[in-house]
Amino acid sequence: MKKYLNKLGFIAIIFGICMYLEIVFRILTKNAIFNISFLYVSLYSLFVALLISFLASWFNKKINKVIFYILIFGVCFVYALQLCIYKMFGFYFDISLLWASDQVAKFAGDGFKLILENILGIILLFLPFILLLIFKRKINVFKRDVKVNIVNLITLILIYLIFIGSLYIGSDRINSAKSLYFDVNNNELNIKKFGVLNAFRIDVKRCIFGFEAKINIIDDYDDPDDDVVDIPDVTYEYNNLDIDFDSLINTESNSTIKQMHEYFKNESGTLQNEYTKYFEGKNLILFMAESFNEIAVREDLTPTLYKLVNSGFKFNNFYTPTISSTIGGEFQELTGLVAASGFLSPWKSGNNYYPFGLATVFQEKGYNTFAYHNHTYTFQSRNKYLAALGFDNYLGCRNGLEERINCNQWPESDVEMIEATFNDYASSDEPFMVYYVTVSGHGDYGFNYSAMARKHKDDVAGLDYSEKPLAYLAAQIELDHALELLIEKLDEVGKLEDTVIALVGDHYPYYLSLDEVNEIASYEKDNVVEINRSNFILWNSEMETVSVDKVGSQIDVLPTIYNLFGVEYDSRLIIGKDILSTEPGLAIFGNSSWVSDKGTYFASSNEFVARDGSEVDSDYIRYMNNVVNNKIVMSKYIMTYDYYRKVMGG
Repeated sequence: MKKYLNKLGFIAIIFGICMYLEIVFRILTKNAIFNISFLYVSLYSLFVALLISFLASWFNKKINKVIFYILIFGVCFVYALQLCIYKMFGFYFDISLLWASDQVAKFAGDGFKLILENILGIILLFLPFILLLIFKRKINVFKRDVKVNIVNLITLILIYLIFIGSLYIGSDRINSAKSLYFDVNNNELNIKKFGVLNAFRIDVKRCIFGFEAKINIIDDYDDPDDDVVDIPDVTYEYNNLDIDFDSLINTESNSTIKQMHEYFKNESGTLQNEYTKYFEGKNLILFMAESFNEIAVREDLTPTLYKLVNSGFKFNNFYTPTISSTIGGEFQELTGLVAASGFLSPWKSGNNYYPFGLATVFQEKGYNTFAYHNHTYTFQSRNKYLAALGFDNYLGCRNGLEERINCNQWPESDVEMIEATFNDYASSDEPFMVYYVTVSGHGDYGFNYSAMARKHKDDVAGLDYSEKPLAYLAAQIELDHALELLIEKLDEVGKLEDTVIALVGDHYPYYLSLDEVNEIASYEKDNVVEINRSNFILWNSEMETVSVDKVGSQIDVLPTIYNLFGVEYDSRLIIGKDILSTEPGLAIFGNSSWVSDKGTYFASSNEFVARDGSEVDSDYIRYMNNVVNNKIVMSKYIMTYDYYRKVMGG
């Protein structure tokens, strides 16, 4: 009996460690502790305790102790890693981020700084391991006999079966535990529902063995508001191509790809509209602006940004969902797809086929195309994926741009990039399309860290903010001056009237905390949706201002531009939609929260906040969650199956 009591005491210690870590982590990340997820966490913590006890009981005392300490250290490390990633980026670590190795290396120094800033939390998460080392003489990890281990194994299986059974509690609810465990891949919700350890295990398993997320075939929602929509007098065509989906379905043997064919066949696509070909034949200069956000738009500090945001097409409800940092934002802007799990590897390889690639479609229309980035040109394999989109003359630091600008400061200057590259395309006899990736607004934000913040420090002197928000605003002034210079140069050569300037940010400035963001925001933002509210600049000097209230996000940039420039594309095959079309507005966030024209849905709390206090029935919320899930899944499958090649050849 004594050996069983000793065994139970050992298991209780491990169980207590797991529960302690989960509770501390939730306090540090401001997540709810006592809800239904506490049941799942408790059951899985018991499972982990039994498993560690089982694994550390087969050898002699010395080896068992080493195994035990390694496993406990690993458990503490996973929690500390998730804390640091969340504090730095505002999202949680998943295995796919390992494919963003360039960014991991680049942020290594920042990560060390972050560790120092969160040292108390890290110490708290490693405290169980530290205490075990201090009291190691009191921890006995003896070899157990076969009978004890058989009992342990049977108990392990029983606890696991109880855990699986518990998933069916409330299984008909939106984002239920059952759907997350079996049908949906959502790392953030898994962490909040099942706890850090179980979510990490799920992520590792799906990374190794693959995971086919469920595609929900759904009927259209009968929206009562459709009855009051104005019917246009003009009959418009759909922005679709002639694709024989029936033939593709009949000849496809892969069940997932066949489902994709059926999904896109049932999509109607978006109608052309009064703005179709509105900018046809004009030049286009498109920016992806590092950490650009609406909090940087101020008439006193950034007057050019202020002018561009508040004239041209003025998008009043636009978001830049932060998913996998810069590479996720750029992916969404350039493909019109959600940066779902699994996109990084095929995107960075540059091997996928993109018939709607930005440079490709404009070259087909007779444009000269250019791409520039004022940082290392190979960062995140940007040279590969831009080439796949048709950019064959992309220039950055270390492949030629360093001969024109100072690439030895951090961050590099957006003004210098405009000055050094303008003549490349300004003298073109043909229309031009230029893509700029800026870097001046990059964090960390501090006057000792950022060369661009130091450059404009005097411009923000006297403002009553803490240093990081001040440094962020100062760095964004460089972007403002770059745009001012660009407009002046276009005007000087007589090409301003015939040029469209478009700009979107890659993500919110996550080097700022939520409190720091709110220091300079015009209203109190939450850390899931409103922190990602931003601006989409789409401007021509000759047009009148057009105010657009419909919700939009990065994935809508590409189809909106294509419709305006008269590009032939298939709106069914791009997950984002033309914001100027009749398609309802939608912005999708990393944890499957979303904003529609009717309101905001918070996935972690399953809460819907209606816009303007209007009532929305539960059928609409369920319908929209299925729509969002399908858009996320289809975005992933388009990348992982190189779907455009299967549909359109190439």
